[in-house]
Amino acid sequence: MATATATATAKSPQSYSVPWWLVLLQGIAGVIIGLMLLITPLKTTVFLVQFLGIYWFVSGIFGIVSLFIDSTHWGWKLFSGLLGIIAGILILNHPLWSTVLVPTTLVIILGIEGLIIGIVNLIHAFRGGGWGIGILGALSIVFGLILLSNLFVSAVALPYVAGAFGVVGGIIAIVYSFKLK
Repeated sequence: MATATATATAKSPQSYSVPWWLVLLQGIAGVIIGLMLLITPLKTTVFLVQFLGIYWFVSGIFGIVSLFIDSTHWGWKLFSGLLGIIAGILILNHPLWSTVLVPTTLVIILGIEGLIIGIVNLIHAFRGGGWGIGILGALSIVFGLILLSNLFVSAVALPYVAGAFGVVGGIIAIVYSFKLK
């Protein structure tokens, strides 16, 4: 009896993995969204930004409601909940304006992140990290500067780049799902 209970409660490493069909669905969704971004980038970007607005709005409401369940970190929960609600309302009320603003903001964040990662990698390279990390740091700084110097061009190119990554990543996920099966 004890042996049967021990084997029944023991979990195999595969029981913690993601089901293969979920990875397949993720891959199919990635390919579809990627193709939509490549074929009709403006309409798809408007749709995705509107979806983001709905998500932020609902997430903000849940953040504030969670205060009644768990009041720890109430200040941050209230702030993030209100910020999510405000951002969601702004995006939903101004769809075309937010379709330009959200990708541009994302490009600014990616550009600054590229600069920061590049500087950190260069510092690491000069402290003995090697040439490889130094070259990656320099490339990261160059790409960060390119993004920040041409905000509008980068924001216009963003749906195409995201679409290409969506198609390639989706195909990889589909292939991987069949390997999981």
